[in-house]
Amino acid sequence: MHTILFYDLIDDYERRRTMFRDEHFSLAREAHARGEIVLAGALADPADGALIVFRGDSPEVAVAFAKADPYVRNGLVTAWRVRKWNTVIGGE
Repeated sequence: MHTILFYDLIDDYERRRTMFRDEHFSLAREAHARGEIVLAGALADPADGALIVFRGDSPEVAVAFAKADPYVRNGLVTAWRVRKWNTVIGGE
C-alpha cells in the first residue's frame, strides 16, 4: 500500500526553509533508509506544495512524519493531509 502526504506551503517557503532544511532532510533520509519513503519533493513553478509518497501497511507512518517535520512545526506548511493511494502500475 502507498500513502501520499500532501503539503501546502507558505508563499515565501523557498526563503524561509533554509534554517530547517538540514533537519527536514535528515528526517526524510532516515524514513527513506527504513523503506518508508519512496519518493519526495516540492512542486515547482510555483513552489506552493510538496508530496511525499510512503510505502507501508498504514497511513500512520505519514502522519507521524508530518507531526515530526520541522517544516510543519515551524509554520512553513499551512496545511497537510494524508491519502491512501491505490497504486495500479509500478511501486514495487
